[in-house]
Amino acid sequence: MSKTKPATRLWAKLRTADAGAVRTITLYNPERRNAIGPQMVNELLWALADAHEDDDVRVIVLTGEGKAFCAGGDFGSMSGGASDGPELPPKGDYADLLLAMVRAEKPIVARVNGHAMGGGLGLVAASTFAIADSTAKLGTPEIDVGLFPMMIMAVLARLVPRRALLDMMLLGKKLDAPEARALGIVNEVVASADLDGAMSRLCDALASKSPKTLALGLRAFAEQDDMDLASALPLLRGKLGECLATEDAREGLMAFMEKRAPVWKGR
Repeated sequence: MSKTKPATRLWAKLRTADAGAVRTITLYNPERRNAIGPQMVNELLWALADAHEDDDVRVIVLTGEGKAFCAGGDFGSMSGGASDGPELPPKGDYADLLLAMVRAEKPIVARVNGHAMGGGLGLVAASTFAIADSTAKLGTPEIDVGLFPMMIMAVLARLVPRRALLDMMLLGKKLDAPEARALGIVNEVVASADLDGAMSRLCDALASKSPKTLALGLRAFAEQDDMDLASALPLLRGKLGECLATEDAREGLMAFMEKRAPVWKGR
């Protein structure tokens, strides 16, 4: 069976690169510290869809060009500024992007190489995992310019306790990386020199798992996320049956009995 390979695209606000089973998507707006606007949002939606359609891609890494992850919203482009380079057909807005990330069926790992503010923090919160450079700052400074992190609030509320989140948003706080870890916004904080090593270890571990099982698990997690317990358990009982019926589950159980490494087929 031939593997799915989406068409090559021209990006204006992103850069993409593959290394083995990992696709890295780099936010590329260096003169604005990778601030995110409508064109970058649309390109991210296309890039994520392409990564999901490519059977060779097991893990998606999201990072920023240079020393910043994403400085927040690109207010110039939001107010009708001209696009920068080729434009793809419209696929959605920032709310659609956050939803696509939360519902992703391949793990997305945010490589927080520098400051992640506002809309950039939303991308970190919507990712499956996040590893941050110890020098990074993460925050919601929108209130200081008369705005409020409305859509970002929805993904942060799934990670951050209520009072801490209100404290962040109403005071426009900028957390250092260890503070962000303590609140559950990032999984791990490492020194700059160790960031790529930590990313490689996590991505290699994820890429070694069954892609079919990862997809089923992430889909089930997203579906049950807003349910009460009485509704979630019957749904997940059915999802377990779906998982047990896969070829990879049969291979994994057989490999366990035979004391060998499984060979995943992705089916």
